[in-house]
Amino acid sequence: MRFINFFIALILLSTSVQLSANAQQDSIVLDNIISKTKKLSDEHPVEKVYVHFDKPYYSVADTIWFKAYLTMEQNIPSQLSKIVYVDVVNAKDSLVQTIKLPAVNSVATGNIPLTPGTYKQGNYYIRAYTVWMLNSNEKYFFSKTIPIGEAIDKQLITHFSYKNTQSEKSQSIEAIVQFKNADKVAQANKTVNWRVISNYEIVSKGKGTTDQNGILKIKIEPKKNELITNGELITELSTTDKDIVTSSFNLRPVASTHDVQFFPEGGEMISGLALRISFKAITAKGLGIDLKGTVTDSQGNTLSNFNSSHLGMGSFYLNMEPDKTYKANITFKDGSTKSFDLPKALPSGIITQITNTDPSAFNLKIMANDNYYQQNKGKVFFIVATQGGIIYYAAKTRLATQVNSAKIPKDKFPAGIVQVTLFSESGDPINERLAFNYPLNENLSLKTDLPSYKPRQKVKLTLSPKNATQPLEGNYSISVTDESKVPVNEETETTILSSLLLTSDLQGYVEKPNYYFTKTDEKKLADLDVLMLTQGYRRFAYKDILGNKFPPVTYLPEQDMRITGTLRDRTGMPVRKGALRLTVPGTNISSEAITSPSGLFAFSNLSIPDSSEVLINAKYSTNGSNLMIMLDGSPLPEVGKNPYPAEEVVNIDSTLSAYLSNSKRQYSYLRTLKEVKIEGAKVKKPSHADHPSLAGLSSITGTVIDGDRLKDCNSLALCLQTMAMGLTFFENNFYVTRDYQAGSRVPVQIFINGMALDYMALLSVLPTDVESVEVFTKDELGTINRMYNTNGVLVVNTKKVKKSTMSLADLKKMMPQQNMLKFSPKGFSKQREFYMPKYTNPANTYNFNDLRSTIYWNPKVVTSGTAPLTLEYFNADGKGTYRAVIEGVDKFGNLSRFVYRYTVK
Repeated sequence: MRFINFFIALILLSTSVQLSANAQQDSIVLDNIISKTKKLSDEHPVEKVYVHFDKPYYSVADTIWFKAYLTMEQNIPSQLSKIVYVDVVNAKDSLVQTIKLPAVNSVATGNIPLTPGTYKQGNYYIRAYTVWMLNSNEKYFFSKTIPIGEAIDKQLITHFSYKNTQSEKSQSIEAIVQFKNADKVAQANKTVNWRVISNYEIVSKGKGTTDQNGILKIKIEPKKNELITNGELITELSTTDKDIVTSSFNLRPVASTHDVQFFPEGGEMISGLALRISFKAITAKGLGIDLKGTVTDSQGNTLSNFNSSHLGMGSFYLNMEPDKTYKANITFKDGSTKSFDLPKALPSGIITQITNTDPSAFNLKIMANDNYYQQNKGKVFFIVATQGGIIYYAAKTRLATQVNSAKIPKDKFPAGIVQVTLFSESGDPINERLAFNYPLNENLSLKTDLPSYKPRQKVKLTLSPKNATQPLEGNYSISVTDESKVPVNEETETTILSSLLLTSDLQGYVEKPNYYFTKTDEKKLADLDVLMLTQGYRRFAYKDILGNKFPPVTYLPEQDMRITGTLRDRTGMPVRKGALRLTVPGTNISSEAITSPSGLFAFSNLSIPDSSEVLINAKYSTNGSNLMIMLDGSPLPEVGKNPYPAEEVVNIDSTLSAYLSNSKRQYSYLRTLKEVKIEGAKVKKPSHADHPSLAGLSSITGTVIDGDRLKDCNSLALCLQTMAMGLTFFENNFYVTRDYQAGSRVPVQIFINGMALDYMALLSVLPTDVESVEVFTKDELGTINRMYNTNGVLVVNTKKVKKSTMSLADLKKMMPQQNMLKFSPKGFSKQREFYMPKYTNPANTYNFNDLRSTIYWNPKVVTSGTAPLTLEYFNADGKGTYRAVIEGVDKFGNLSRFVYRYTVK
């Protein structure tokens, strides 16, 4: 059920007016705005996902514990989707793992074991979404950057930095790398070979020797007119005559310039009005930089002095005169200076201003300059305020004076971003202003039975409603971490408040989002208001919906796990009323289905574990021995780059030093052998080199997708659309991405076991039969490109079939029957329980070191009344401050986050 508190008011803005004879026409205009907006919210309701993790970073061999919350309008638990997906993407923009989870009561719990070998040190981008969210841009997905360090087999600790100098055609990068061994001893006088890869080719390489501090300075000068924008520096340090340790570092050089954007409140510069102009200054890497500045007019007069208040953002007031130009003269925090021309003021216009200092109401002003007022005096204007795409407030007024004001009650809106739009008499949107309705006081709290504890002592953590008379009916998750091992910058955290109330509805990157929700005071509320002036609203534009341009609905919400497809006979005709049976061998999972008149079938309400083999049998149908079962593909979002690279940690070794030092001790038993020698000839795996026509392709410029990564694919063709690095798929063809973006439409040539085929041939290849897929964005010799008039090569190598002495009869028995289909769909990921030791007699019974960094994780905290809820667990051996964090949402959409600390001595 959706709770909509809709309020329509006839407001008189600083004057008394009477209803005109055109009141009916006014009503039609307002009704059109309301009905179109309601149609959007009814047909395309906004669903969001937020993921609460037990901690902000990890080490290889850890397990990521998390809980996903699904919400919709007013942040109430979503009833749209019953399945949520969580993807893990590495720094090379490759999908490492997808977790599929059932959402029960709008929440889902899961875990990601960071298996050594599969996971290595680096920045990983985690995104969460539902199939319904695929109808919108993937920027609406929940996303978070999580750094993962290496502590088990760590041989080198590195620290990396670089400086980029470039022009339009040339570039020079000066990189500095410091090498230390696992004991933090500088690796002096060591030989290092290095190379830089950009666009899948080596663009620079060299050799050097570290100085006495283990520092190597590298100068990178790429080819002319081929500037590096996203590259990788790979170093090979010789620790001994035989041992070489490889390290890699991301290179994302940008021009070293700062930029400032100016945003007039209401959207336009209008002459003759005292405008509030906000600004945002960012570095080339997208991070805010503080500044101070002045505004001067064309005659050199200084009109205003201003300073940024937070992360390069701030505002000032300016009354612009006609026929004058204005300039902002900026001095950045690093001492550099720059001047910017302010946009020229319009001679006629009207703006909307909001003062958001009153805790009970938004103070609204509508101001028109002389020209606009004289031309539109007495005309009707409409004000519509929405939150989450739902209209909660609508009003109309006449332009009786140049300045009109009113109050919009805040209690009409849920917490979050409110979009206030001014419409003309004809119903055209004129301008809009975003304002933030700050959430009310916390509705729950945490407290322990003691202010301090001993190691391994039992803790009683009590969850209590703030209002003892009002029931707290909600779903929550709690994490307790040892803060000495897991230090946290609370301002940079992604929280349920910052995600669902703020960043999920704003365009662009919001730096340090939790700053606005931690120890909030008047300054932080003022900084939050400036943020509303500098960031765009991402959900919808009134011009589109009033012009009947509604977003298309391609995917319906998933209410259950289901497998669908079509049953056809050998001629390709659909089979009506065909009987099919689905089973999962080795389990009691089974289901039956009857096809529709179009041959369509659906097995619904399934609960298949991940990595299971599924069998669909059609032999019970009429003429069942001569049928074909064809499955529908599963929708998959494209695997793209991390949308917020500014969040990535450049030097994980030093940033996560305290955490990795503890992990090194915690996982010391997992250390692997440095070298294992296996005698005997290696079995050669199939590759492009097996085929003379492809032997000229260079493995250096190619990338390989191992067959194991395809084991969860239903369709090889669909999976390669997102997994083939450097390629773009469009209309049944692959293209080299860099050339496609430059306008080239020459397709990639596909080979299957050395045979040149087209995209449709990929549909017949079983993913389980694939040994590897090789992607070549360059054909170095050009022989393939010239022969087939193509650009780039994609090679599919299937597994070798072992020779057998079986008889033909035995072979036929092993052949799959035509009316049966075996496959491995993406199932629900395995659930695990968080391990918590019970120290009934810690002094005598347990002789091991308890080095846990996450002390307690409970994703299944459900409250249903006014009585406090007590949770029990035992501390680890670590001493210091323990940090307990609870997050969640109640049935009315009230979001909660509370942080509590206690001491272990």
